[in-house]
Amino acid sequence: MKIAVIGGGGREHAVIKKLKENKRVTKVYALPGNGGIAQDAVCVAIKATDVEGVVEFAKREQIDLVVVTPDDPLALGMVDRLQQAGIRAFGPTAKAAEIESSKVFAKELMKKYHIPTADYEVFDNLENAMAYIRSRAKYPVVIKADGLALGKGVIIAENEVAAKEALQAIMNDKIFGNSGDKVIVEEFLQGPEISVLTFTDGKTVAPMVTSMDHKRAYDGDEGPNTGGMGTVAPNPFYTPAVAKRCMEEIFLPTIQAMNQEGRVFQGCLYFGLMLTEEGPKVIEYNCRFGDPETQVVLPLLKSDLLDVFEAVIEGRLDQQKVAFAKQAACCVILASGGYPKNYYTGLPITGIEEAQAMPGVSIYHAGTKVEDGNLLTAGGRVLGVTAVAKDLPQAIQRAYDAAGKIHFDNMHFRRDIGKRALEQRGN
Repeated sequence: MKIAVIGGGGREHAVIKKLKENKRVTKVYALPGNGGIAQDAVCVAIKATDVEGVVEFAKREQIDLVVVTPDDPLALGMVDRLQQAGIRAFGPTAKAAEIESSKVFAKELMKKYHIPTADYEVFDNLENAMAYIRSRAKYPVVIKADGLALGKGVIIAENEVAAKEALQAIMNDKIFGNSGDKVIVEEFLQGPEISVLTFTDGKTVAPMVTSMDHKRAYDGDEGPNTGGMGTVAPNPFYTPAVAKRCMEEIFLPTIQAMNQEGRVFQGCLYFGLMLTEEGPKVIEYNCRFGDPETQVVLPLLKSDLLDVFEAVIEGRLDQQKVAFAKQAACCVILASGGYPKNYYTGLPITGIEEAQAMPGVSIYHAGTKVEDGNLLTAGGRVLGVTAVAKDLPQAIQRAYDAAGKIHFDNMHFRRDIGKRALEQRGN
């Protein structure tokens, strides 16, 4: 069976490694992939957003399944085009993907179907947004660009000056392009964050093991938002009681709401949740696997990933076992110094072989390239170092031990991944 995975980051690398565990898989392509992914798949220089290029490639190579993981091609309707061409694809259609590609759509869906979320207002005018913020005078306040922004389109403003700067950056300076034509001004929710990735075929929802992301660039949750600096799984805040409420009040109602709107969602639906004093509330939806959440969730998946993908596509997820190991995982992101702003690329990387040789350790390549036989940095987030162990303290220790064996100039990583989770567990 020939599979093509769209994208070229750590998340895609994790998906590829997991798919290769199935003996039916004969060949895996990555479009475009990266230098490290090339060890596990055939990389093809077709951009993830080149919808027609991907469709033509899939037809020419007689690909049996295309897995579309990034948000941009999903929003562009890559799955729709593949289906039209008679090619099986894992991922939601463009109409279903709007649950992520338009935050305004997502908020209005939640309001209409009474799915718990933060209070909000939508604005397409900076002055009106600012007047609303002043009238509320409650800080911090959350300001979100409506469209896709590589996981960085959310700014938490601590005061009026910061709110104005954020609105100007999004709406006037267009730091997120057209994604900032509209903004959502939202109340700031407090509580532990929980990331729950789910498989769904539009009827059944199968939650994956929960994880905790660390978004800010620096220790202690300081600094700018990033695509994610590390994750741990399972999330200790996600108790059986919380899980039950989430399924009844959020997961199933969301799937049913999408069906009602004629936007049947089949694929991976990500729920970014805040556990408030009033109960769990939705911060955001993503229409795909999270990054770096995937890098801790998939290593714990006991069921076969390809089998699950096929059950989703064929609408028989209720008949497919989705089971996870009773272990823990930690992923530490090794970034290039300066990320998420200006950072260097083209720096030699050493020590990966040594790190990978450690028991329970996997290295997922996010921003790497090979030149003249040398592995070099090629992005802000360079590597994800994931370790699996019997419990969380061991997984965290093992991930950091492995990270310590890897080197490139100006390497930056957080040293407190999992700290809050350990405190919750009483470790």
